[in-house]
Amino acid sequence: MPGDLPFWKVKTLGEMNDAEWESLCDGCGLCCLNKLEDWETGEIAWTSIRCVLLDGESCRCSDYENRQATVPDCIRLTVESVSTISWLPPTCGYRLIRDGHDLYWWHPLVSGDPDTVHQAGISARGRTISEEGIDIDDYEDYLVTWPMEVGEEK
Repeated sequence: MPGDLPFWKVKTLGEMNDAEWESLCDGCGLCCLNKLEDWETGEIAWTSIRCVLLDGESCRCSDYENRQATVPDCIRLTVESVSTISWLPPTCGYRLIRDGHDLYWWHPLVSGDPDTVHQAGISARGRTISEEGIDIDDYEDYLVTWPMEVGEEK
């Protein structure tokens, strides 16, 4: 019966209210890692360098409401942007719902616990350094592949 199903199984991204939309974020912090793009191929390479506002332990933005004032190139996830962004990690709730998949067992909406994303080893917790003091020319020294790894099965 549809009334018994959770909202992410019955609503499209565009049908979600603000609270539902925000709750799709699993708190992994991966989208707040700096990425390098090859201008010729469009290929994205991930770094372990986090945004200055991302807390490396909680994997949450330290100034979420005002983040774009501090970090003007911060990309706000919207229904429109999620439909075009190619670099969302395969574990991202927005990407999963966009592509017609269910959320993983460790997603806080499924597990009921915001720590399961960290316990499952999906998040950026403890694996990043702040972008403060790192020259952009040195970003290639911090390339990583783990943001694009799925890890445990659903």
